[in-house]
Amino acid sequence: MTDIATLFDAAAVRRNRERAARAPEGADFLVAEAAERLLDRLDDIRRSFPVALDLGCRWGLLGERRGARGGIGHLVQCDTSPAFCALAGARNPGSPVVCASEEALPFAEQSFDLVISNLSLHAVNDLPGVLVQIRRALKPGGAALISVLGGETLVELRQCFYDAEVSLGRTPSPHVAPVVDVKDLGDLAARAGFTMPTADRDGIEVRYEEPLNLFRDLRQMGEANALVRRSRGGLRRDVLARTLELYREQFAGEDGRVPATFQILTLTAWAPERRVRSQ
Repeated sequence: MTDIATLFDAAAVRRNRERAARAPEGADFLVAEAAERLLDRLDDIRRSFPVALDLGCRWGLLGERRGARGGIGHLVQCDTSPAFCALAGARNPGSPVVCASEEALPFAEQSFDLVISNLSLHAVNDLPGVLVQIRRALKPGGAALISVLGGETLVELRQCFYDAEVSLGRTPSPHVAPVVDVKDLGDLAARAGFTMPTADRDGIEVRYEEPLNLFRDLRQMGEANALVRRSRGGLRRDVLARTLELYREQFAGEDGRVPATFQILTLTAWAPERRVRSQ
Protein backbone atom coordinates (compact mmCIF):
# COMPACT_ATOMS: atom_id res chain seq x y z
CA MET A 1 0.00 0.00 0.00
CA THR A 2 1.26 3.49 -0.87
CA ASP A 3 1.42 5.95 2.01
CA ILE A 4 -0.33 9.24 1.28
CA ALA A 5 1.52 12.34 2.47
CA THR A 6 -0.67 14.42 4.75
CA LEU A 7 -0.03 17.98 3.59
CA PHE A 8 -3.31 19.55 4.64
CA ASP A 9 -5.01 19.69 8.02
CA ALA A 10 -8.55 18.62 7.08
CA ALA A 11 -10.01 20.23 10.21
CA ALA A 12 -8.31 23.53 9.32
CA VAL A 13 -9.59 23.34 5.75
CA ARG A 14 -13.12 22.88 7.10
CA ARG A 15 -12.69 25.77 9.57
CA ASN A 16 -11.45 28.00 6.78
CA ARG A 17 -14.56 27.22 4.75
CA GLU A 18 -16.84 27.75 7.71
CA ARG A 19 -15.29 31.20 8.12
CA ALA A 20 -15.62 31.93 4.40
CA ALA A 21 -19.33 31.11 4.54
CA ARG A 22 -19.72 34.08 6.90
CA ALA A 23 -17.64 36.44 4.75
CA PRO A 24 -19.18 39.62 3.30
CA GLU A 25 -20.65 39.77 -0.18
CA GLY A 26 -17.99 39.76 -2.89
CA ALA A 27 -15.59 37.39 -1.14
CA ASP A 28 -16.50 34.74 -3.70
CA PHE A 29 -15.17 36.73 -6.68
CA LEU A 30 -12.49 34.21 -7.70
CA VAL A 31 -14.79 31.20 -7.35
CA ALA A 32 -17.50 33.09 -9.26
CA GLU A 33 -15.17 33.81 -12.18
CA ALA A 34 -13.97 30.20 -12.26
CA ALA A 35 -17.60 29.01 -12.18
CA GLU A 36 -18.42 31.04 -15.29
CA ARG A 37 -15.44 29.54 -17.08
CA LEU A 38 -16.51 26.00 -16.16
CA LEU A 39 -20.03 26.65 -17.41
CA ASP A 40 -18.56 27.94 -20.68
CA ARG A 41 -16.69 24.64 -20.97
CA LEU A 42 -19.92 22.72 -20.42
CA ASP A 43 -21.65 24.72 -23.13
CA ASP A 44 -18.89 23.67 -25.53
CA ILE A 45 -19.43 19.96 -24.79
CA ARG A 46 -22.99 20.17 -26.17
CA ARG A 47 -24.57 17.18 -24.51
CA SER A 48 -27.03 16.71 -21.68
CA PHE A 49 -26.25 15.58 -18.15
CA PRO A 50 -29.50 14.45 -16.49
CA VAL A 51 -27.92 14.01 -13.03
CA ALA A 52 -24.87 16.02 -11.96
CA LEU A 53 -22.81 16.46 -8.80
CA ASP A 54 -21.29 19.80 -7.77
CA LEU A 55 -18.39 18.60 -5.60
CA GLY A 56 -17.13 21.31 -3.27
CA CYS A 57 -20.12 23.53 -3.95
CA ARG A 58 -19.09 26.28 -1.49
CA TRP A 59 -21.56 29.17 -1.94
CA GLY A 60 -23.65 27.22 -4.47
CA LEU A 61 -22.60 29.47 -7.34
CA LEU A 62 -22.60 26.79 -10.03
CA GLY A 63 -26.13 25.80 -9.14
CA GLU A 64 -27.32 29.39 -9.12
CA ARG A 65 -25.67 30.39 -12.38
CA ARG A 66 -26.24 27.31 -14.47
CA GLY A 67 -29.83 28.11 -15.50
CA ALA A 68 -30.36 26.13 -18.69
CA ARG A 69 -26.65 26.15 -19.46
CA GLY A 70 -24.40 23.15 -19.71
CA GLY A 71 -27.19 20.63 -20.21
CA ILE A 72 -27.45 19.98 -16.46
CA GLY A 73 -30.73 18.54 -15.26
CA HIS A 74 -30.95 17.48 -11.60
CA LEU A 75 -28.04 18.84 -9.53
CA VAL A 76 -26.74 17.41 -6.25
CA GLN A 77 -24.49 19.70 -4.20
CA CYS A 78 -21.77 18.52 -1.81
CA ASP A 79 -19.31 20.28 0.49
CA THR A 80 -17.27 19.46 3.58
CA SER A 81 -18.45 22.63 5.36
CA PRO A 82 -21.88 22.54 7.06
CA ALA A 83 -22.13 26.33 6.72
CA PHE A 84 -21.46 26.18 2.99
CA CYS A 85 -23.97 23.34 2.65
CA ALA A 86 -26.60 25.52 4.31
CA LEU A 87 -25.81 28.45 2.00
CA ALA A 88 -25.88 26.29 -1.12
CA GLY A 89 -29.16 24.70 -0.08
CA ALA A 90 -30.77 28.09 0.50
CA ARG A 91 -29.44 29.46 -2.78
CA ASN A 92 -30.61 26.45 -4.80
CA PRO A 93 -33.67 25.01 -3.01
CA GLY A 94 -34.35 22.51 -5.79
CA SER A 95 -30.91 20.94 -5.50
CA PRO A 96 -30.29 18.59 -2.55
CA VAL A 97 -27.14 19.08 -0.49
CA VAL A 98 -24.89 16.40 0.99
CA CYS A 99 -22.36 17.43 3.64
CA ALA A 100 -19.34 15.14 3.26
CA SER A 101 -15.60 15.16 2.75
CA GLU A 102 -14.34 15.19 -0.83
CA GLU A 103 -11.98 12.40 0.21
CA ALA A 104 -14.79 10.05 1.32
CA LEU A 105 -17.63 10.39 -1.17
CA PRO A 106 -20.86 8.77 0.09
CA PHE A 107 -22.35 8.13 -3.36
CA ALA A 108 -23.07 4.80 -5.01
CA GLU A 109 -21.21 3.77 -8.13
CA GLN A 110 -22.62 5.02 -11.44
CA SER A 111 -24.78 7.70 -9.78
CA PHE A 112 -23.98 10.71 -11.98
CA ASP A 113 -23.69 11.72 -15.61
CA LEU A 114 -21.41 14.61 -14.65
CA VAL A 115 -19.19 15.51 -11.71
CA ILE A 116 -18.15 19.14 -11.71
CA SER A 117 -15.81 20.63 -9.12
CA ASN A 118 -14.88 24.29 -8.95
CA LEU A 119 -11.67 25.30 -7.11
CA SER A 120 -12.07 22.79 -4.29
CA LEU A 121 -9.84 19.75 -4.81
CA HIS A 122 -6.45 21.50 -4.54
CA ALA A 123 -6.79 21.20 -0.74
CA VAL A 124 -7.22 17.41 -0.52
CA ASN A 125 -4.41 15.11 0.60
CA ASP A 126 -5.17 12.21 -1.73
CA LEU A 127 -6.05 13.72 -5.11
CA PRO A 128 -5.43 10.43 -6.98
CA GLY A 129 -7.83 8.65 -4.62
CA VAL A 130 -10.45 11.37 -5.01
CA LEU A 131 -10.24 11.07 -8.80
CA VAL A 132 -10.78 7.31 -8.52
CA GLN A 133 -13.87 7.93 -6.37
CA ILE A 134 -15.19 10.45 -8.90
CA ARG A 135 -14.68 7.99 -11.75
CA ARG A 136 -16.54 5.30 -9.81
CA ALA A 137 -19.44 7.69 -9.10
CA LEU A 138 -19.85 8.42 -12.81
CA LYS A 139 -22.03 6.42 -15.14
CA PRO A 140 -20.26 4.83 -18.12
CA GLY A 141 -19.36 7.63 -20.51
CA GLY A 142 -19.95 10.28 -17.84
CA ALA A 143 -17.87 13.44 -17.68
CA ALA A 144 -15.68 15.01 -15.02
CA LEU A 145 -14.99 18.74 -15.27
CA ILE A 146 -12.67 19.92 -12.51
CA SER A 147 -10.85 23.18 -11.84
CA VAL A 148 -8.10 23.53 -9.25
CA LEU A 149 -5.50 26.14 -8.41
CA GLY A 150 -2.24 25.53 -10.28
CA GLY A 151 1.45 25.87 -9.56
CA GLU A 152 1.80 29.55 -10.51
CA THR A 153 -0.86 30.58 -7.99
CA LEU A 154 0.41 33.26 -5.59
CA VAL A 155 3.91 33.04 -7.05
CA GLU A 156 4.56 36.61 -5.92
CA LEU A 157 3.51 35.94 -2.34
CA ARG A 158 5.45 32.69 -2.20
CA GLN A 159 8.65 34.46 -3.29
CA CYS A 160 8.20 37.33 -0.83
CA PHE A 161 7.61 34.99 2.10
CA TYR A 162 10.81 33.13 1.26
CA ASP A 163 12.88 36.29 0.82
CA ALA A 164 11.46 37.81 4.00
CA GLU A 165 12.40 34.87 6.21
CA VAL A 166 15.87 34.58 4.68
CA SER A 167 16.49 38.31 5.19
CA LEU A 168 15.45 37.93 8.85
CA GLY A 169 17.83 35.01 9.36
CA ARG A 170 15.01 32.50 9.72
CA THR A 171 14.59 29.11 8.08
CA PRO A 172 11.87 29.46 5.43
CA SER A 173 8.65 27.71 6.45
CA PRO A 174 5.61 26.80 4.35
CA HIS A 175 3.05 29.59 4.08
CA VAL A 176 1.58 28.91 0.63
CA ALA A 177 0.31 25.42 -0.19
CA PRO A 178 1.98 23.34 -2.92
CA VAL A 179 -0.35 22.61 -5.82
CA VAL A 180 -0.44 20.28 -8.80
CA ASP A 181 0.90 21.27 -12.22
CA VAL A 182 -1.01 20.90 -15.47
CA LYS A 183 0.86 17.83 -16.78
CA ASP A 184 0.51 15.93 -13.51
CA LEU A 185 -3.23 16.64 -13.38
CA GLY A 186 -3.84 14.92 -16.72
CA ASP A 187 -1.56 12.03 -15.77
CA LEU A 188 -3.37 11.53 -12.45
CA ALA A 189 -6.72 11.35 -14.25
CA ALA A 190 -5.40 8.71 -16.64
CA ARG A 191 -4.05 6.67 -13.72
CA ALA A 192 -7.46 6.95 -12.03
CA GLY A 193 -9.06 5.17 -14.98
CA PHE A 194 -10.44 8.09 -16.98
CA THR A 195 -10.31 8.17 -20.76
CA MET A 196 -9.33 11.14 -22.93
CA PRO A 197 -8.17 13.34 -20.03
CA THR A 198 -7.15 16.83 -21.07
CA ALA A 199 -5.81 19.51 -18.76
CA ASP A 200 -5.09 23.13 -19.58
CA ARG A 201 -4.26 26.28 -17.70
CA ASP A 202 -5.51 29.81 -17.51
CA GLY A 203 -4.68 32.76 -15.31
CA ILE A 204 -6.41 35.50 -13.38
CA GLU A 205 -4.42 38.47 -12.13
CA VAL A 206 -5.90 40.53 -9.31
CA ARG A 207 -4.34 43.91 -8.50
CA TYR A 208 -4.38 45.34 -5.00
CA GLU A 209 -3.78 48.80 -3.60
CA GLU A 210 -2.10 47.12 -0.64
CA PRO A 211 -0.67 43.58 -0.44
CA LEU A 212 -2.30 43.21 2.97
CA ASN A 213 -5.66 43.19 1.16
CA LEU A 214 -4.62 39.94 -0.51
CA PHE A 215 -4.36 38.29 2.91
CA ARG A 216 -7.88 39.51 3.70
CA ASP A 217 -9.25 38.05 0.46
CA LEU A 218 -7.52 34.70 0.96
CA ARG A 219 -9.02 34.43 4.42
CA GLN A 220 -12.50 35.43 3.26
CA MET A 221 -12.50 32.97 0.35
CA GLY A 222 -11.45 30.10 2.64
CA GLU A 223 -7.88 29.81 1.36
CA ALA A 224 -5.91 30.69 4.50
CA ASN A 225 -2.94 28.48 5.36
CA ALA A 226 -4.17 24.98 6.25
CA LEU A 227 -0.89 23.11 5.90
CA VAL A 228 -0.11 20.57 8.61
CA ARG A 229 3.36 22.11 8.97
CA ARG A 230 2.10 25.68 9.40
CA SER A 231 3.09 27.60 12.50
CA ARG A 232 0.43 27.01 15.15
CA GLY A 233 1.26 30.38 16.67
CA GLY A 234 0.23 32.18 13.52
CA LEU A 235 2.31 34.36 11.23
CA ARG A 236 5.05 36.30 13.05
CA ARG A 237 4.61 40.07 12.86
CA ASP A 238 8.17 40.68 11.71
CA VAL A 239 7.78 38.13 8.91
CA LEU A 240 4.49 39.67 7.81
CA ALA A 241 5.88 43.22 7.87
CA ARG A 242 8.96 42.24 5.86
CA THR A 243 6.85 40.23 3.39
CA LEU A 244 4.57 43.20 2.75
CA GLU A 245 7.58 45.49 2.33
CA LEU A 246 9.20 43.16 -0.20
CA TYR A 247 5.92 42.68 -2.04
CA ARG A 248 5.69 46.43 -2.66
CA GLU A 249 9.37 46.74 -3.58
CA GLN A 250 9.42 43.82 -6.02
CA PHE A 251 6.00 43.92 -7.64
CA ALA A 252 4.34 47.34 -7.38
CA GLY A 253 3.43 48.84 -10.76
CA GLU A 254 3.51 52.47 -11.82
CA ASP A 255 0.11 52.97 -10.21
CA GLY A 256 1.39 51.55 -6.92
CA ARG A 257 -0.82 48.48 -7.11
CA VAL A 258 0.59 44.98 -6.68
CA PRO A 259 -0.45 41.86 -8.61
CA ALA A 260 -1.55 38.50 -7.27
CA THR A 261 -1.57 35.63 -9.74
CA PHE A 262 -4.14 32.84 -9.56
CA GLN A 263 -3.49 30.03 -12.03
CA ILE A 264 -6.51 27.84 -12.76
CA LEU A 265 -6.06 24.33 -14.13
CA THR A 266 -9.07 22.71 -15.77
CA LEU A 267 -9.39 18.96 -16.26
CA THR A 268 -11.88 17.40 -18.64
CA ALA A 269 -12.06 13.61 -18.50
CA TRP A 270 -14.50 10.81 -19.24
CA ALA A 271 -15.46 7.63 -17.46
CA PRO A 272 -14.95 4.59 -19.72
CA GLU A 273 -17.98 3.38 -21.62
CA ARG A 274 -17.30 -0.04 -20.11
CA ARG A 275 -16.57 -0.23 -16.40
CA VAL A 276 -12.96 -0.75 -15.36
CA ARG A 277 -12.13 -3.04 -12.47
CA SER A 278 -12.48 -1.26 -9.13
CA GLN A 279 -9.19 0.00 -7.72
